[in-house]
Amino acid sequence: MTEHQSRVVELLKSLETGDAKPFAHIDADKFVQHMVNVADGLAGFRSFFRLAPKGKKKVRTVRMFQDGEFVFAHSEYDLLGPKVGFDIVRFERETIVEHWSNLQEKVLRRNPSGHTMVDGPIEPTELAKTDANKTLVRAFVHDILVNGRMERLAGYFDGDRYTQHNPTIGDGLSGLGTALEKFAKQGIVVKYERIHRVLGEGSFVLVVSEGSLGGLHTSFFDLFRVDNGRIAEHWDTIEPIAPRAQWKNSSGKF
Repeated sequence: MTEHQSRVVELLKSLETGDAKPFAHIDADKFVQHMVNVADGLAGFRSFFRLAPKGKKKVRTVRMFQDGEFVFAHSEYDLLGPKVGFDIVRFERETIVEHWSNLQEKVLRRNPSGHTMVDGPIEPTELAKTDANKTLVRAFVHDILVNGRMERLAGYFDGDRYTQHNPTIGDGLSGLGTALEKFAKQGIVVKYERIHRVLGEGSFVLVVSEGSLGGLHTSFFDLFRVDNGRIAEHWDTIEPIAPRAQWKNSSGKF
């Protein structure tokens, strides 16, 4: 684990422990917060840490990656209820200057293929292929999720060998097709409108996108694992974006 990754782990864990020392890793003069329900600056971040009662908070970081000045983490939380989330932190030299996150209520049951929202591989491979894997995953999200070019879908996968951790979708392209058919029958429209950021380390690539789910303004954080030029695995969190009038800072979700 790099020094930057260690500092992010310490900061996230301090949500549970109440230890204030990791706040020293944050540049209070430059810090920008993108959690729209948290006020600007270090003071706002501190107030968020105090939301849940003492002794009732749990944090377990499952995966941690680094892409240049960015560190991104995949964690389980118990903060006013169980949640799964992604956190992105940007460093300038040795201090944290910016933070994004996406939290979803944790679904305790396993998905149709028996997977949880966080299980599966945790260590990146293919470290020399980071740029190629980021390009592949960006193209997939752009083609399939943003533009709906479903005729290109199969080209991104190795047959039906695809592990899915979304709590409502089963493995493989067959599982994805079944889920999309079910959503359509229920009148649920999932629409990706814009890719905001693509980060990666080796075989793992995180895509931050904006769109809508069931007509609600929504943020999608999708983590993919690539294996030999094909998408092999997927985790995600989906979070509604509060109306602008309810935001506690002016930085915005993205």
